Amino acid sequence: MTPGDPVQTHPTTPAPWTPPRGSDVEIIKVGLYWDVLRAPAELGERALELLGDASGAVIADYGLMYWLIPSGHAQNWRPLQTGIHALGAHGAEVTYVGVPPVDWRGGPRLHWRVPVGPDRYLTDPGRLREALVQSIAAESVEGAAAR
Repeated sequence: MTPGDPVQTHPTTPAPWTPPRGSDVEIIKVGLYWDVLRAPAELGERALELLGDASGAVIADYGLMYWLIPSGHAQNWRPLQTGIHALGAHGAEVTYVGVPPVDWRGGPRLHWRVPVGPDRYLTDPGRLREALVQSIAAESVEGAAAR
């Protein structure tokens, strides 16, 4: 999949990658199969609610959430706010992400917040961005109301 290709959040063919089986975390080079969008969990949970079934797989780990997005899309991601980062294989930068085994579904340690499945793989970066923008706006309103 290249940056101009349409994103399939519900692929009709099996994903080219699957999470590890067994009991060990696998360290995966970002960009080969997918890029990653990392966000703080409080914003991520709101975004997940807004995305609903449109969310692809999400990894969670001690206050952070990692969405799998199509490979090549991180380099086009425009910053939203501190703490939200697009991680991909662009230029000389090499990034790795720890991926939990397929059956790790509870935290707070590394686990699947939304597991990879036949109908859940990649998240459309445009829809994810929109959900995060709305989450940031809601957080700002709540913060102003609390003052």
